[in-house]
Amino acid sequence: MSARLALESFFAPMFAIPPSPHQPNEFLPKPPVPLPEALPLLGGDASLVFGDDHVAHISSLLTRLGIPAPWYLPLYAQALTHSSYTYEYQTPRLMNYERLEFLGDAVLKLIISDYLFERFPHYREGELTKIRAVVVSDVVLADLARSLDLGNYMTFGPNEARSGGAKKSSNLACAFEALLGAFYLDGKLEACRRLLYELMEDPVTQVDLSKTKDNYKAVLQEFTQAEAMGLPNYTTVKESGPSHRKKFVIEVSVADEVLGIGEGKTKKEAQQAAARAALLSLNQLEDE
Repeated sequence: MSARLALESFFAPMFAIPPSPHQPNEFLPKPPVPLPEALPLLGGDASLVFGDDHVAHISSLLTRLGIPAPWYLPLYAQALTHSSYTYEYQTPRLMNYERLEFLGDAVLKLIISDYLFERFPHYREGELTKIRAVVVSDVVLADLARSLDLGNYMTFGPNEARSGGAKKSSNLACAFEALLGAFYLDGKLEACRRLLYELMEDPVTQVDLSKTKDNYKAVLQEFTQAEAMGLPNYTTVKESGPSHRKKFVIEVSVADEVLGIGEGKTKKEAQQAAARAALLSLNQLEDE
């Protein structure tokens, strides 16, 4: 039995309150929001924007992922639609993945936090946070999206499609999170949890064993290469203190743009601090 289920079993009798005959039990699973009430949340009726063929294509993806019959299939088409599509075709401006990505980001962090909490019962909070910061980064999420072939199911405006939008790590990572947001709205949180547990097992193992969670320079370089930004360049901007107590200030730049500055007692330590600052500025890490 998992730690979560064991705790639920232990505490349930203590806090179980019989539902009132005059009031629904708020803790029972609820069906998804009725479609007419949900459409304003989604930015409109996606079935009017996405063609039947495209929606059927999305359905084949959900079948492959083992997701039960969806409540509102166009929701998933919206989750895989880039903002360039709504801009270039002048469809309702919210009819893309951006709002769902916002929701999916929270779903991802909740499920991954739960997974790490159960998998590493002896790790301290700081160790769990470091692992989570790496496995929810765009680099890892984009790789997971590629493993699911999400780029083949995404919709782009003509210009973004011509520029290789289906292969860009940032687009793939955003669509992956938006898909999780769609699962949540569709009442498929458990199916989403099972999928994420399966997908994250190997990446979490690799991060934990390789200590990538402590190597911010490696994470930054992997990200900038994946985004075709170029290699990070580290420059010492200040060196102070006596020889036995040196202090270094180093900045990291990519394509002549300074992304982060770090301090340390050694150049290596200052470089890691600068890389971490850069990853924070690029929204690739959570601040601890």
